[in-house]
Amino acid sequence: MPPPSTDVSPAGLAQVGGCVRAIAVALGRRVVEIALDLRQLMATEIAELDGDPRIVELLGASIEGNVETILHMLAHEIPAERVEPPSAAFEYARRLAQRGVPVNALLRAYRVGHDRLLRWMFAELDRRREDPVVALGVARRMVGDTFGYVDWICQQVAEVYEEERERWLANRDTLRAGRVRALLDGDGPADLDALETTLGYGLRGRHLALVAWSGEGEGAAVARLVGTLAERTGCRGRPLSVAYDHATTWAWLPLGRDSSVAEVSRAAEALTEDGGPAVRIAVGEPGSGVAGFRESHRQAVRAQTVALAAGADARTLTTFADVGAVALLCADLDAARTWVADTLGGLAADDPQRARLRETLRVFLAAGGSYTTAAEQLTMHKNSVRYRVGRAEQERGRPLTEGRIDLELALMACRWLGRAVLTPAR
Repeated sequence: MPPPSTDVSPAGLAQVGGCVRAIAVALGRRVVEIALDLRQLMATEIAELDGDPRIVELLGASIEGNVETILHMLAHEIPAERVEPPSAAFEYARRLAQRGVPVNALLRAYRVGHDRLLRWMFAELDRRREDPVVALGVARRMVGDTFGYVDWICQQVAEVYEEERERWLANRDTLRAGRVRALLDGDGPADLDALETTLGYGLRGRHLALVAWSGEGEGAAVARLVGTLAERTGCRGRPLSVAYDHATTWAWLPLGRDSSVAEVSRAAEALTEDGGPAVRIAVGEPGSGVAGFRESHRQAVRAQTVALAAGADARTLTTFADVGAVALLCADLDAARTWVADTLGGLAADDPQRARLRETLRVFLAAGGSYTTAAEQLTMHKNSVRYRVGRAEQERGRPLTEGRIDLELALMACRWLGRAVLTPAR
């Protein structure tokens, strides 16, 4: 069904234009009153915009500037794209960006304000008791013109917001990253309280360090994942995150007394399986105070070294508790490959059959040589475990009791480093 005709006679158009101008002039005398009403409404409806008196004052100036601009635009029939936006509106957007208020709250304020201002306009239109046809034309003109302005100004302030947010975060993160690097280098803080204020993170508690990385340019997604991880593991406060490069984030979670690496690991694996960028995470061991802050990070970096050496064979999550000894082998992968081949013999070959034998032998040795326990963990029959262990011993070419510690370390290296230390299959 086609929309109803909106054709108005030239005389009618003149009446509509005259009425719109009269309403704009009448409301122009009440700008302060209208702006106060809009400010109170926004502070009530949008909690993120209330609080600091200085911000509320700037909000008022922004609202007053926008109302004046809209009424001036209507009174003089100026297209929205040709008006000069109020400077207070831009400054208010910058302040919200600096404080981390979501941009959606800023844009919603314009929608709420638009609705309220239209109510003032319609009230003035009702008071004038115009002919219904003229009144309809006036209403359409006011709705269309004000919507055009709000749509235009929302684009302007959103751009200002995003630019300021990027600039603010870059400056803040640069300062924080410098302080964190100095702390990791062993420079003891002269004023621990001041450093905690700068970082927004308590250094006296219990920490768990993470190194998270993904594809080039996806650092923001990695940082968001770290924040979500902190929420899901019930941390005592906000995590500390600093960008190491465009794809890598260093982070510390403020663990409670009852929190464990296992709990964080489970949450991290669940998060990385939810989709999004292919993020990999390396985790240290919990530590307390400034010394624990440093050591947990060093451990996370060593765990990352293992994941990076493994390349495509790397797991989503690598914990220092699992790979602490393997990390030492990453200093010289060629030497490590030779050592693994000497230790495992034919069992070091890179093929699916030897991979199954290695995994069965690793679990068997970790179970203290118990076929029953290994079978339970591998969900296999005990005789199948016995057979595979026997085959693994044959492939190795010497008894399992010979060089037992080296054997277990070599199996662990194969598990975490994969092809980086395996012998290419013939």
